[in-house]
Amino acid sequence: MSRLIVLDTETTGLSAVDGDRIVELGCVELVNRKLTGNNLHLYFNPERDSHEEALRVHGLTTEFLRDKPKFAEKAQDILAYLQDAELIIHNAPFDVGFLNKELDRLGLKPLKSYVSAVTDTLAMAKELFPGKRNSLDALCDRLEVDNSGRTLHGALLDAELLADVYINMTRGQDALLIMEDEAPSASQVNTELGSQQRVDLSRIALQVLRANEQELVSHEAVLAELDKSSDGKTIWRTAEQAAA
Repeated sequence: MSRLIVLDTETTGLSAVDGDRIVELGCVELVNRKLTGNNLHLYFNPERDSHEEALRVHGLTTEFLRDKPKFAEKAQDILAYLQDAELIIHNAPFDVGFLNKELDRLGLKPLKSYVSAVTDTLAMAKELFPGKRNSLDALCDRLEVDNSGRTLHGALLDAELLADVYINMTRGQDALLIMEDEAPSASQVNTELGSQQRVDLSRIALQVLRANEQELVSHEAVLAELDKSSDGKTIWRTAEQAAA
């Protein structure tokens, strides 16, 4: 079973090192690249105000967050949810850096200790679309993912949009999964072959059409030209010499 968690955070600012905190976490689960509905969405009391620029992005005021749980209260639930999954994150170093800082405050191991891998869709997009804008909004437009409901950044909404973007960016993998799911087993193939009626072809006379003189001459001319261009190293000449 391939379990992916598409993850996004909103924060009080841009620097976890300087004390900024996570205010929202949104996670969307995919199993075998299909949405399961088993999502995780949490708001946190960051115990500090958001910077004005960050507040304009996510709109989560100190008043709204005041009665929400602190990250420490939900840390074990979060880690249990993420356990052994591959994380899909847009600009992963940013979100992972904030999560690692929150875990470090609690004396817990870094995020990579609990998950199987972290995939950065921003890095993927830069490889797929070099020289182009690769923000989440830009990718939604390019890949025809409907983001019309995105007036403010929200961790769960952004994770849902990123899940669609990721599926579209890796669309070729769908064909492999479909082939794997639909491919008949060896026993099915043998059963189907065994059930087919056998046809006796021994009495069928196949007509042989031989080349005429003009066609033989044209054929030899083509071979001679190929032989000349390869300095006499064509396979048929080498075979003739070996046979002689």
